[in-house]
Amino acid sequence: MTDLLRPAPPDKKTDRALRARRGAARLRLLAWPVYFGVLAWYVDENGLPYANDVVFCCLIGALVAASVHSGRGLRGSLLVLRDWVPVMAVVWVYSLLRGYGAHTPWPVRFEPQLSIDTFLGGGETWTVRLQEWLYHPGRPRWYDYAGVAVYMSHFFVIFVTLAVLWRRDHGRFRQLLAGYVLLTYVGFATYILYPADPPWLTSLQGHMPAVTRVVQDLLNSSGMPRAGSIFENGSQFANDVAAMPSLHAAYPMLLAVFFWRTANRPARVLLAAYPPAMAFVLVYGAEHFIIDILVGWAYAAGVWYALDRFLRARRARRERRAGEPARA
Repeated sequence: MTDLLRPAPPDKKTDRALRARRGAARLRLLAWPVYFGVLAWYVDENGLPYANDVVFCCLIGALVAASVHSGRGLRGSLLVLRDWVPVMAVVWVYSLLRGYGAHTPWPVRFEPQLSIDTFLGGGETWTVRLQEWLYHPGRPRWYDYAGVAVYMSHFFVIFVTLAVLWRRDHGRFRQLLAGYVLLTYVGFATYILYPADPPWLTSLQGHMPAVTRVVQDLLNSSGMPRAGSIFENGSQFANDVAAMPSLHAAYPMLLAVFFWRTANRPARVLLAAYPPAMAFVLVYGAEHFIIDILVGWAYAAGVWYALDRFLRARRARRERRAGEPARA
């Protein structure tokens, strides 16, 4: 009789499944703390990440942590690697090609950009005028720090946006990624065909009054540690004459035209403010001539217009093919 009242011995398969579920639950809880712990250690040891490859590694790690936390586990992590490692490879190849683009048989140009900017500035470039009015060497103002933040956003905003779209709307992720890659490589083709000096280099060569690279000067004087690149090291990745068009200006414009149709009013305010804010920093900081920025904006609008037309035409073809069997 007492044997009947004893609890049945636990089933081994049920016990193993229960332990596995508990382990998975603990892993889900640890995903984000582990990620932020590793990120904090890396920043403490190496400085703030801004190079493309380092930013990609941080984003991939964050997406893996999000997949584990959401319960997708190994399968979700493999999906992250499947979609993002090729993107990282494409950007790495661009960085390498961009460096080789500094060694072209065509002469490096500065005269047309300088002439146009001098005309727009009424006899003096706006870079020189803005630095005369606003820049105080050794005594940075609040707008100098704001300019650094806007300038550095170039290195991660587009990638963070892609990561958010990858999680929420994979179709839109593929569209923005296509626009980003196409714009990047169209810009690279122009760097090959039309190598161009930026204002700071034109100034160093004595072709215009002395100017300062405000963002670089502020970063260097602040002592802010910046993490170096993992893969994109060496002179083969450097190209000081990749100024026309300005991709720093083009990417904010690409985001603006990409999201404008579906954005609400507050989002549209941000989308409308980001390109001119970046343009001001680039001109004030002697990173680009105004014409570099205008061409970058035109490239972004043109690339998205062409890509949007292509996607609409392809969608229409698919709908026609889907409708033909139904009519038959």
